[in-house]
Amino acid sequence: MGCCNKLCGLKAGIGAGIAVAILGIILIPVGNNIIRETVTKESVIEPGTTAWENWVSADAPVYRQFWLFDVQNPLDVVENGSKPKLVEKGPYTYKTRYLPKENITANPENHTISFLLPAGAIFEPSMSVGSEEDSVTSLNLAVAGGYKLFPPWVLEAAIKLNNVSLFQRRTVREILWGYKDPILKGTLGLFFPYNGTYDGPYSVFTGKDDISKVSIIDSWQGEKKVSFWNNTYCDMINGTDGSSFSPFLDKKKPLYFFSPDISRSVSAEYERSLNLKGIEVYRFKLPPLTLASPAVNPDNQCFCTDSVVSKNCTLAGVLDITSSRGQPVYISLPHFLHGSPYLVEDVEGLGPSEEHHVTFLDVEPTTGFSLRFAKRLQVNMMYVLVYYFPYFTIKVKDYTILPIVWLNETASLDDKTADRFKKELLSRVDMLETVQFTLIGLGSAAFVLCTVAHCLVSRNNNKLV
Repeated sequence: MGCCNKLCGLKAGIGAGIAVAILGIILIPVGNNIIRETVTKESVIEPGTTAWENWVSADAPVYRQFWLFDVQNPLDVVENGSKPKLVEKGPYTYKTRYLPKENITANPENHTISFLLPAGAIFEPSMSVGSEEDSVTSLNLAVAGGYKLFPPWVLEAAIKLNNVSLFQRRTVREILWGYKDPILKGTLGLFFPYNGTYDGPYSVFTGKDDISKVSIIDSWQGEKKVSFWNNTYCDMINGTDGSSFSPFLDKKKPLYFFSPDISRSVSAEYERSLNLKGIEVYRFKLPPLTLASPAVNPDNQCFCTDSVVSKNCTLAGVLDITSSRGQPVYISLPHFLHGSPYLVEDVEGLGPSEEHHVTFLDVEPTTGFSLRFAKRLQVNMMYVLVYYFPYFTIKVKDYTILPIVWLNETASLDDKTADRFKKELLSRVDMLETVQFTLIGLGSAAFVLCTVAHCLVSRNNNKLV
């Protein structure tokens, strides 16, 4: 009778174990739904959500590091046609994007939110190799860009009148942020004007009605597309601004984002998974095809706007943004990474490196938040021999694209932000997953123990018989 009671109890235990395990299994889709609902709710850009706190604040500073190319042999280049010898000087680091968004306006009728992004730059001496007053020999911006602005005879007269040359020596501050140019009779600088200006206005989807659209740009500067390329495809404003994406990333799908710095949208592809302060992130990188020649990537055909400069659209690694900047500026990856070989061969001192010069985003896959990024670009200009003759008796190689500066715009979450992120969102997800697997584990353990005991009791019963 006692054995029978034990046997019945063990069978009940087995049943209970199975029931608990089944409950855990049943709760998996339920828990997954809860996780999705929790993450979806917290990813909507509206007051009270985790996304809102990250989106509206300016807690995580963004830094721009600049490396300027110092031309070592300017006279030799001009008089003998020698290759420019470049020495990279930097980084000169500035804190940027430290100001919060302004004019934030909700548009509930189409589930978007509008804002302005103020620009500011504060020099960070402790993160720099020298001061802003360090001098660099570089292309004379007015002379190099003058061929697009003036007839040859006007440019020649201005060069004679002001006694300037193809190269000039300026401070880091002047080259980046502006100086009074004698030819243009105004302020000229690679990034002038900057302080006190605004990027935008932007209008982005909040994700309230469709979380797959969260952070996607609806319009920029009041337009649904840009007008720099005269082509429907190239003029698209596609994706987000890169700071966040829709939750539950699929690593097989590229991420799209729009960059005003290069006047176009680009995509990034998954490379690998990393651990960032205890948080798993997916690293997405700009693929080599981004700035490939149209012969390799036909989608880039509409970005080829000058057949002479691009050598009949065979040039790789350079984007001509003259149409959006109003002066001949050419964007590339630093040191002409992924560019046509002759770009590197035409000068001395370059060494393209995938590790140091590629653009990447580290994105948390559940929420879609970018937790670390490095946007790396190089600003180049070109000198065109025919426009400087006959005043310059020079022998420089015609249509040479010369690097002036490359930058790394970067940010990463700090320890405090990482702890808050894990506590406020990921801990909830982990807790739900733990409950599911604990139930499965307990049920499975109970099932195994009771099964073993059942076998022992049955064996004893057989011996008694």
